[in-house]
Amino acid sequence: MKVNRFEDLECWKKARELTKMVYQIAANFTKDRRLVDQITGSAISTMNNIAEGFDSGGDNDFLRYLGYSRNSASEIQSCLYVALDQNYINQNKFDRIYQTATLCRKLIDGLRRYLRKK
Repeated sequence: MKVNRFEDLECWKKARELTKMVYQIAANFTKDRRLVDQITGSAISTMNNIAEGFDSGGDNDFLRYLGYSRNSASEIQSCLYVALDQNYINQNKFDRIYQTATLCRKLIDGLRRYLRKK
């Protein structure tokens, strides 16, 4: 099946879900502007790099952008520890969002493997 739009990619759909989750928790710690900017920026980057890479015109560029996206998902995970340690979120929210970021990274990895084999 040929994918014609980045919106059809499972990794982009999961990144969108992750971004929504991040924005929901970031509303709880608006006094910590640095953390809010960092975690929401990473979430946006996770989504947008998939989209940008999809439209980059070639598999090598797409692979590079997918790498950026994966790194941003890892950055979200790191920021979650700060949010947890500062009691901005509870363990349950941490676990749910962390697991979503992990799944997003796995989907990105799968797409990267597929593109490398092409």
